[in-house]
Amino acid sequence: MRTPAAPDRSRIRVLVIEDDDTIGHHLETGLRSNGYAPTWSRTGASGLVEAARTPYDALLLDLGLPDMDGLDVARTLRTRCPDLLIIILTARTDDIDVIAGLDAGADDYLVKPFSLTVLLARLRAHLRRHNTTSHPQEVLRIDDLTVDTTARRCSLHGEEVELRPKEFELLVLLGRHIGEAVSRETLMAEVWDENWFGSTKTLDVTMASLRRSLAAAAEATHRPCRLPRITTLRGHGYRLEGRP
Repeated sequence: MRTPAAPDRSRIRVLVIEDDDTIGHHLETGLRSNGYAPTWSRTGASGLVEAARTPYDALLLDLGLPDMDGLDVARTLRTRCPDLLIIILTARTDDIDVIAGLDAGADDYLVKPFSLTVLLARLRAHLRRHNTTSHPQEVLRIDDLTVDTTARRCSLHGEEVELRPKEFELLVLLGRHIGEAVSRETLMAEVWDENWFGSTKTLDVTMASLRRSLAAAAEATHRPCRLPRITTLRGHGYRLEGRP
């Protein structure tokens, strides 16, 4: 399906790792006709080789690959390419499978069968948020944590804290509203997309992962430090508590 007057996205490289010929062909054709530059790999191994050879902006990843589990691919590429947008395409519908995918480093997921129109909308939304800096040259200091939004770096006592893209964006949003209650709806709209189609379980999983990342960084410093606390507000959202 071609979108009329679609903007030129020929420089946006999308890696598709999908073993199903019908779905793979559908994705490759749909992405190319909408201005993206797709590359299709049919196995996890070939996808990893391709990702090591070429810098990609986004990955569309099937979990049920013939040679390896897609979760292992997601973990590997999240480590190698921290800023890569990863969208999982899966026939697994159980919550535990979805949570496992997000924990493995995915930014989003779609359950098969899915609409190409919805996939393209998700892709546009994620890329728009990833590439747009609405607060240039902003550095947030919360307790002993420093968050540089321009460089997209978080550090504790000068040591870099490794955060996934969505973890970083959640921290920035909460940090801009330190001490304030931020609703789930606001977090989903600002960090994911205002027209989010999926479950807000994605938010909870990513928030839990952010907490773990900060706690691990504090433990690794081997020195006293003050970290902001993320408080869950049942029925509403979250609040970041700390001293600027």
